[in-house]
Order: sequence, then C-alpha cells, then structure tokens
Amino acid sequence: MVTITIDGKKIEAKEGEMLLPVALDNGFDIPHLCYHEALSPYGACRLCLVEVKKGNRTKLTTSCNYPVMEGIEVITDSENIRRARKMVVELLLARSPNVPIIKKLAEKYGVTSTRFKIENEDCILCGLCERVCREIVGVSAITFMGRGDKREVGPPFKIEPEVCIGCGACVYICPTDCIKLEEKNDERTIVRWNRTLRMRRCKICGEKFAPWFQLEYFSKLTNIPKDFFEVCPNCRK
Repeated sequence: MVTITIDGKKIEAKEGEMLLPVALDNGFDIPHLCYHEALSPYGACRLCLVEVKKGNRTKLTTSCNYPVMEGIEVITDSENIRRARKMVVELLLARSPNVPIIKKLAEKYGVTSTRFKIENEDCILCGLCERVCREIVGVSAITFMGRGDKREVGPPFKIEPEVCIGCGACVYICPTDCIKLEEKNDERTIVRWNRTLRMRRCKICGEKFAPWFQLEYFSKLTNIPKDFFEVCPNCRK
C-alpha cells in the first residue's frame, strides 16, 4: 500500500492500481465514458483528465490509465482541467450532438456550440464494446478499423460476424446506446453488427432465454453438460 493525496486528502491505495478507480472509490467525482471496472483501461474519451504532481513536476493526464505510486499529489478540479475537459466535450458534441449523455455533459460544462465539423455519429469510439467482447466474452467478434476520421468499430470486413454469440454484452455496456438488440419471434438480432441468431426456449416454462449459439459456446467453454443449458435461469433456481 502507498499513500497519495487527492484534492488535499490523504488516501491509501494499492501501488500500481489505476488512479481513476481509486478516486471514484473514495468519493471523488471524475467524469468518464470509456472506463469500466471490469475492463482494461483505454484512455479514449479523455474526460478523466486530472493534474498529477510528482516531485517538482506537474502534468495533465488521464486518470484511468495512470498507476498509483507513493507520494503523488492529484488535483481533480482546476481551471486547467475544466478547460481541457470543456474542449473534449466540444469535440464529443461535434461528433455526437444528439446523444443524450453527450448533451448532458455539454450542459454540465457550459458547451452550447462547437467550432468543429458536425458528424452526427452515435458511436464515440470509446472501445467498451470491443474490449468486453475480447476480454470478457472472449470471441473478438468486433474490432477497430481504419484510422483518423475513418476510424470505426465493427465486425471485420463489415460482414456478419460468425463468431458473435449474441450475448448482448456490447449492447449493455455501450454508453451512448448506439448498439441495439432486437428480439422477434424466435430470433435475436444485434442490429449494428447485423447478427441474427435463433433463440432457445426453456424446456420447463417455454420462454426464450438465450441464443442456441451462445449456449453451445458456454457449454464448450465450461464443460458443463448440455442439459444444464436447456433450462432458463429462473427455472434453474
């Protein structure tokens, strides 16, 4: 354990742990869009900027991927930080002017307009969907493609990802709600990836509860007998 200072308050934290979760766990309010505690830090949205003083040097840095170390002093709110965050919000507003969470951030930071070209995109390239698919689900059905203003996230070659199990993790983790899940009849579709899978119905209650492909994947991954996946979680209790 090491001791750091955040906004004048002494905090004990595990050395090497990332600064953002330490600050959040101790009640400090730092905005973020691309961070999730279950995933590796990515530093994409830049909203979690803080000032870190180490020795005689002070720098502005993203807190989600800055490791805690003995003696550092952290400021979570200052004129420099607010100015930098305001610029980030202005860029996000130019990319996604109609996304509710971006509009809320713009209101919070007093950004009423943007000097940049309006793109009207609903994806902010936070990478949460790509990371949850790769790191948690383990199938890597989607990835980043292109560079610069051509950068986007989706299935390779923009065709239906055959390894996607239709679990919906990407849907639930997306901060802008741009990945939609639809269920109709006996099928589930992840709309953004154009992936449609047949659903399985519980052999007890008859309700559909998961795609067949997903359950087969879990069965192979865990070596749990297949009949375990013939019953929905509610009837399994």
